[in-house]
Amino acid sequence: MKQVPIVSHPAYQAELPDGHRFPMRKYGRLAQLVADKGLAPNGFVTPEEASADVIALAHHRTYVDQVLACTVPRETELRIGLPMSASVVRRARASAAGTLLAARLALQHGLAGSTAGGSHHGQRETGAGFCVFNDVAIAAKALRAEGTIGHALIVDLDVHQGDGTADCLRDEPDLFTFSMHAEKNYPVRKIPSDLDIGLPDQMEDDAYLDVLRAHLPRLLDAIEPDLVFFNAGVDPHRDDKLGRLALSDDGLRRRDAYVIEQARSRRIPLVAVIGGGYSPDIEALAQRHAIVFEAMAAWSEKE
Repeated sequence: MKQVPIVSHPAYQAELPDGHRFPMRKYGRLAQLVADKGLAPNGFVTPEEASADVIALAHHRTYVDQVLACTVPRETELRIGLPMSASVVRRARASAAGTLLAARLALQHGLAGSTAGGSHHGQRETGAGFCVFNDVAIAAKALRAEGTIGHALIVDLDVHQGDGTADCLRDEPDLFTFSMHAEKNYPVRKIPSDLDIGLPDQMEDDAYLDVLRAHLPRLLDAIEPDLVFFNAGVDPHRDDKLGRLALSDDGLRRRDAYVIEQARSRRIPLVAVIGGGYSPDIEALAQRHAIVFEAMAAWSEKE
């Protein structure tokens, strides 16, 4: 069995004020779970923090400099929903670097993942929705700029539409954005992806998977990407407090296994990031986020 490289960093779990509604503790618990389940037997790969120059490939330099100096306007901080502290900024830089490192490892090994990432509401000139920097857009643009990849497909299955990724990659026709989300959920104003599939409230496992099957294979065949970025958000789960869909744990398992199988059966490398998931039950949330790493490990046993 080949080990699937997994990137993680202690800074993924930032310090937040007591009672903050973002479930930050899920990152530490997820890393512990992944280790306990034997999914990283040789340990995690640890990234450096992303530089301002790398981040600015996807974001306006003024915004990047404001974040790194913890001087973003109050209005922007409120839009993000996280305090612009040194700990939160370090997390954003580590997360961006982690997704880029995991993408490089996926290109080498076929599969890789990061125990953070998927900050898909981060737009060119601002953060939003608990997202400071758009790690997937940064990684895709960095790899494209250096010529490591020619084409990429972003498969965003977080319950919320990937507006920030669409914004950051709007001038990149070779970096295709596909978002499948709850249509009536945040954000109210959606920035169009290359392909958006808005789903009705309370959609369950089988219907959801039918929609995914109708689109993913044809996208992979038409685009022939050098790399798939998979945002495996678990907020489509029926118990998620910010979701509007009704997937079960088994539905998430089937979804993740299907995305991985479709990419790898075509010999396309895939990098997974965890995306959104919101619940006061940190243990249940971390277990859901671990599903994508279990699915990658199961596939690696077949390769």
